Formats: sequence, C-alpha cells, structure tokens
Amino acid sequence: MKIIYDPKGDVLYFEFRDSTVTTKRVTDDIAVDYDAEGNVAGVEVLDAQKNVLKETKKISVQFEGISATMVGV
Repeated sequence: MKIIYDPKGDVLYFEFRDSTVTTKRVTDDIAVDYDAEGNVAGVEVLDAQKNVLKETKKISVQFEGISATMVGV
C-alpha cells in the first residue's frame, strides 16, 4: 500500500494495488478506484487538509496483523 500526498493540489491518495482502474466519484471530494475484478485499488481525497488532515495536519495510520516497512524516512 502507498499513501501519496500532493501538497500543491492538496490531494491525498491511498493506493492498495497498482493496476488499471475505473473510477467512481463517491462525493465531490472522494473518488474510489476499482480494478477489473471490482476490488478497491485506491481512494483519492481532494481538499485533504480539510477532509483528512484537519487541525493536526497529520495522518495517523494503524497497522493490524501485518508487518510494516518504512520507506524514505
């Protein structure tokens, strides 16, 4: 899984799998990408400062049942 934030566009993207996708807009600010089998491949959040980061300006990620590797820290 990748979490990508574009500060210039204020867009946050959660990528679960790298594949060709079909996008369904859920709200004005949230779109869900589906792969060919109908599995969620990613989630895009526009206006991330308002919708996700809020006052703390941080994202908290909790991993359950998996081991995580930090890349580029």
